[in-house]
Amino acid sequence: MYTVGIITASDKGAAGQREDTAGPLIAQIMATAGYDVKQTLIVADEQSLIASALIDFADNKKYNLILTTGGTGLAPRDVTPEATLSVIKKQTPGISEAMRHHSLRITPKAMLSRGVSGIRSKCLIVNLPGSPKAVSECLSFILEPLSHGLDILNGNDSECARE
Repeated sequence: MYTVGIITASDKGAAGQREDTAGPLIAQIMATAGYDVKQTLIVADEQSLIASALIDFADNKKYNLILTTGGTGLAPRDVTPEATLSVIKKQTPGISEAMRHHSLRITPKAMLSRGVSGIRSKCLIVNLPGSPKAVSECLSFILEPLSHGLDILNGNDSECARE
């Protein structure tokens, strides 16, 4: 069972001025899919705060997967992709490209998403959109390949073990 940390980037959420609905939805979807959701966290849309949370979850808590929500759009304070890029060692662009491609079938606004994904140590980090509807659509699309990717990253894939 893979461990998951969830980070919501939201100024209003961090200040207690808006209820976070996307983070709990991610937790519910991941728990239902058999993942061990260890922690959810809301941070303000500050690159340094997001990056620090990502590093803590990956390096100190050693979560296998970090899912972020929020901060991937075009607003001046949307900096989740920049925070993620500052901490990952390898990009996994196919994940983010696949989510955008899938979402474009639903809405042309998907092209405005700047979410990225990548690897830090043995932790996979994926930026999800901020809206609960988009979170649900994207997660349902990537769940199966995500599990396979985590198997490979952690050396639990039979093909990987033979190499």
